[in-house]
Amino acid sequence: MKFSSIQIREGRPEDAQIIAEYNLQMALETEGKELNSETVNKGVKQGLLQPEKCRYFVAETENSIIGQAMVTYEWSDWRNGDLWWLQSVYVHPDHRRQKVFTKLYQHIESQARKAENVCGLRLYVEEENAVGQAVYKRLGMSHAGYHVYEMEF
Repeated sequence: MKFSSIQIREGRPEDAQIIAEYNLQMALETEGKELNSETVNKGVKQGLLQPEKCRYFVAETENSIIGQAMVTYEWSDWRNGDLWWLQSVYVHPDHRRQKVFTKLYQHIESQARKAENVCGLRLYVEEENAVGQAVYKRLGMSHAGYHVYEMEF
């Protein structure tokens, strides 16, 4: 597959099923978590209908979605702008190592740079995911020096 044959576009409601499926696969592959498919489907549909919460971007070739990334927003009072968090990053196994994520990332970065209120991009990556970390470094990202803590309800 040629890099130029990959098209990036915003996710649409009709993409919900494949985006949800990719989210389920990503959680299983990267964290060994089996997510509730009904909850994920509802969440993806909500996200696609509410761009103030998130935006999905999909990589497509020959009318098939082969990769995705979601952007959510974090207000930074230190920077007086929004940080865009990349989440739900997934590339179908048949299309890995073909620069699909690179093209997704470049598109998202371009969109962020054009937006007047965006001050940067962030993502989190599993500590053991050396391949992902190398890709993010190659794209110009650097370790921010933070650990992520959470409390789920």
